[in-house]
Amino acid sequence: MKYEIKYRPSYGYLVVTLDPGESITAEAGAMTYMQPTIEVHTRKRKQGLLSTIGMTLLGGQSFFVNDFTATSGQGEAGFSAAPLGDVEVITIGPDKGYIIQKSAYIASEKDVNLDAEWQGFTKGLFGQGLFMIKVSGQGMLFINTFGAIDKHILAPGERLIVDNFHLVAFSDTCQYKVTKFGGWKETLLSGEFLVTDITGPGEVYIQTKNIREMADWIWTLIEPRVQAKAR
Repeated sequence: MKYEIKYRPSYGYLVVTLDPGESITAEAGAMTYMQPTIEVHTRKRKQGLLSTIGMTLLGGQSFFVNDFTATSGQGEAGFSAAPLGDVEVITIGPDKGYIIQKSAYIASEKDVNLDAEWQGFTKGLFGQGLFMIKVSGQGMLFINTFGAIDKHILAPGERLIVDNFHLVAFSDTCQYKVTKFGGWKETLLSGEFLVTDITGPGEVYIQTKNIREMADWIWTLIEPRVQAKAR
């Protein structure tokens, strides 16, 4: 499948060109435009209604995904998700799976599998409303980040401790554990909460900005007006 990532790194934007019969699956709401040679079919992310509802309540994901298929000729489509950030492509293979933050997913080829019943998603091991999805199969996976992408390659036994709001993805060959950042004093005073201690071998993708900090900053602008109106 032909693709181009435009406007990097601040405004990453995915454009795919599908040959007749070729298709791509995308998160509901990620499509910005498409040519009329492409047909769209919407389907439930999961077959069971309860599991689909569980995904929506727990992970903030949509009930549905969209399959885009070029039918009457070659077609082009554009996809975007993060408000400000980069787009990256990760190649998934039989021995190359990943664990990704659910909000990072934009689109994937049809043989890429997203396991939302994995414990990292269903149990919310990463805390604070952050849920991770296990990705396997074969093909290209497109992710987006808030800010630029910082990629680290860990050697066997090499460790990296990542703030969970900055963690985008890591190889499933890595070992990991989710812990508090230091003691309670460090947690409260440092502004950090949960972190993931990752041990290689494998790759780790980090985003340079995090949505929590942006939300806090926006609130500092809005809060005085809210309080003024409440008086």
